Amino acid sequence: MPTLLQRLQRITPQQLRAFEATARLGSVTKAALALHVSQPTVSVQLREIASALEEPLFETVGRQLRLTQCGGLLQQTIADINGCWQMLESRLAEVHGLVRGHLRIAAVTTAEYFVPDLLGPFAAAHPGVDIELVVENRDRVVERLTRGHDDLTVMMLPPQDLPLEAVPFLDNPLVVIAPVTHALAGKRLQLQRLAQERWLMRESGSGTRMAAEQHFAKAGFQADIAMSLGSNEAIKHAVAAGLGLAVVSRLAVADHLSQAGSADGKLVQLQVQGFPLRRSWSVVWRRDKPLSVAAKRFVSYLQDVPRQSKVRPKSRTSQP
Repeated sequence: MPTLLQRLQRITPQQLRAFEATARLGSVTKAALALHVSQPTVSVQLREIASALEEPLFETVGRQLRLTQCGGLLQQTIADINGCWQMLESRLAEVHGLVRGHLRIAAVTTAEYFVPDLLGPFAAAHPGVDIELVVENRDRVVERLTRGHDDLTVMMLPPQDLPLEAVPFLDNPLVVIAPVTHALAGKRLQLQRLAQERWLMRESGSGTRMAAEQHFAKAGFQADIAMSLGSNEAIKHAVAAGLGLAVVSRLAVADHLSQAGSADGKLVQLQVQGFPLRRSWSVVWRRDKPLSVAAKRFVSYLQDVPRQSKVRPKSRTSQP
């Protein structure tokens, strides 16, 4: 009788592609469309893998397919295999004195204000590197870190329960903002002076919110949180509308502050004792996963540029 290893060695690349697409898209039909094959073909390939493993790969929850524990392990294994192929490609390129390969970067939402500016010069200098940037909220980024989906991650507060390396590369001052017409604009303030103000916060799990709440707790300050919002754009619009104060990255609001000389200038940075909060952006990666040559080159590139002159913050025009 064949051993498990012997059965695994009989699984074909086509079957693995069918499984990967189904797991990623959550549907056999969508996987078939993506792979340009028939739905029965994908179903047969999935059954053959399940037969080899002697374990189900998916379970049906309502109308959705969900990975079983075995399916999750197979998905991670495929990601590891793909990572090994990419590492081989990168090392072969290194042998020939080239920097080629695929560079996957995940970034938390606030980082979208500057990461593209950093990637532009790097991509121009390394045309052989295919760069993929994914922007998610912090919880999703941490989930990707846990699963090892990406080569590098850009975030402010790396989780402490994972084997990570983190290199700070850019200052990230957090400031208190108010509408430009606020009565306290231009005054030097103690934090307690703002105890009666309404506060707007990013969603729970946001790095900016975590940093603000840590500072408030240390100062013995109780903020009246009136609303939680899921994006910096929503925060900026809500503050400008007079719905409350907020703590945000200065990178996200620089072009909207009245002293920045922008056309609208609807926001003002309040002069609050203890602010700006001095934080840094870091590039993060799994210590237990070797870095590709492209990833190493990008980390070196970030370290070679002065911390305060890497980017010029730009406002975005998207709506909340």
